[in-house]
Amino acid sequence: MSTGVLLLHGSSGTPDADRARVLEAEGYDVLAPRWTVTHEVPLESFPLDELAVRNDRLVVMGSSWGAEAALLLGALDARVDTVVAFAPSAYVWGRLLDDGSQRSAWTWQGEPLPFVPFDPDWKPEDDPPSYTGLYRLSAQTAADETRIPVERIGKVLLIAGGDDQVWPAVEFADEIVRRRGERPTRIVIGPEAGHRPVLPGEEPKSAGQRMARGGTEQADRELGERAWAEIRNLLAG
Repeated sequence: MSTGVLLLHGSSGTPDADRARVLEAEGYDVLAPRWTVTHEVPLESFPLDELAVRNDRLVVMGSSWGAEAALLLGALDARVDTVVAFAPSAYVWGRLLDDGSQRSAWTWQGEPLPFVPFDPDWKPEDDPPSYTGLYRLSAQTAADETRIPVERIGKVLLIAGGDDQVWPAVEFADEIVRRRGERPTRIVIGPEAGHRPVLPGEEPKSAGQRMARGGTEQADRELGERAWAEIRNLLAG
């Protein structure tokens, strides 16, 4: 059985080239597209069709906003067998527009997905800013239809840092585990790691907007090493 991996980066806007090489060295067919992190991204625009032509099994692996997209694809596209989510979200989020309005980050079959709006009164207290408080506060008002339907996904692996300063990834991962019940789900947590775990063979990523991401290089690498063992087992099937 051949396995194709769709690898989705986060808000940095930079494809995870190191991660793609690590996966390719294991014999997997990897596509790591560059995409624009903006409002109303069509989930169908990611090249799953191309991978499906060449492979019997499809895996979507994503980080941060890419993890949000990966979980959505796993829930909405029946061809996806497995999702690996680094710093996952349990919710669909919107994007702030220049005029202060908010719109869904994603569309599916031409329709915007229901999303959790950000609390308009929240202000960061840190420099560089941490946004965990914003996401935690905004999630308190989340409607049921804004939760990613993770119970529809086949197999899920979640990787989260306890010191994530972008959003509360461990809390989101715990919610995903709870909602999936007895469905095949693995979770790897690094209590001192941040938003960007580093797999063996990767260099830490530095691109993206100025913000706090938490963790240390040592903690991020330790989480990445433990996660890699789980990823290899999961992809080997």
